[in-house]
Amino acid sequence: MEKVCQVCIHHCRLSPGQKGFCRARKNVDGEIVCESYGQITSFALDPIEKKPLKMFYPGAMILSVGSYGCNLRCPFCQNYEISMAGSGQAQAAFLSPQELAQKAMEYQKEGNIGVAFTYNEPLTGWEYVRDTARLTAKAGMKNVLVTNGTAALWVLEEILPFIDAMNIDLKGFREEYYQKLGGSLEAVKAFIVRASKDTHVELTTLIVPGENDDVAEMEEEAAWIGSINREIPLHVTRFFPRYHMMDRQPTEVKKVYQLAQAAGKYLAHVFTGNC
Repeated sequence: MEKVCQVCIHHCRLSPGQKGFCRARKNVDGEIVCESYGQITSFALDPIEKKPLKMFYPGAMILSVGSYGCNLRCPFCQNYEISMAGSGQAQAAFLSPQELAQKAMEYQKEGNIGVAFTYNEPLTGWEYVRDTARLTAKAGMKNVLVTNGTAALWVLEEILPFIDAMNIDLKGFREEYYQKLGGSLEAVKAFIVRASKDTHVELTTLIVPGENDDVAEMEEEAAWIGSINREIPLHVTRFFPRYHMMDRQPTEVKKVYQLAQAAGKYLAHVFTGNC
């Protein structure tokens, strides 16, 4: 039986055995299942600033995990080996929510404060995020989500009770740019508005030369963020050639600082990254 996946903006209509655009979800006997559930491709104890989070437990370490799959197609993806992979295309090992929560507790002696779901798009496998985060929270530890923010709002509601902080990618502030990436600006804006009501949110905009590096666009973006809460931190980050964008030069450092200065007219906390 054909079934429509409701997890994100794409609403993939899948026949039995067919995988969605994200490569992580599949129609199995008429039901959409998370094929990537518990399949961990990346596992590291990272400084929280690498998420990046500047204003949430600065100086702490956090156990960071990723799976495979993503519902965008950013040509500059830094983790394309896993985010653009499907089952069997990236080396993975199964780790149950119980096992991951236990490992998070074991790493406390090394300064770990919890679990960060990151590296690929975690919400393509939101059930694993929910199930693990519930256990981590019960153990008195923190949960962090690094996401592109294009999941359906009902998915956000499922995980919000267990998430302490998010870094959400705001790729740019033009709908046509989001369409190039396979996404939706309006969907991300709605996600940010809802998330910021109930958890600590920081935003990241990667500045890609010739794509989203216009000062007027950054001012419009920052003004919108400020209309929600001018205390929301924004990370303005330098692009480096990667994946399908090896033909571009890295963003000029002075351009990153110029855009950060423009954003600072509307926001209290603007940080530069990769400079």
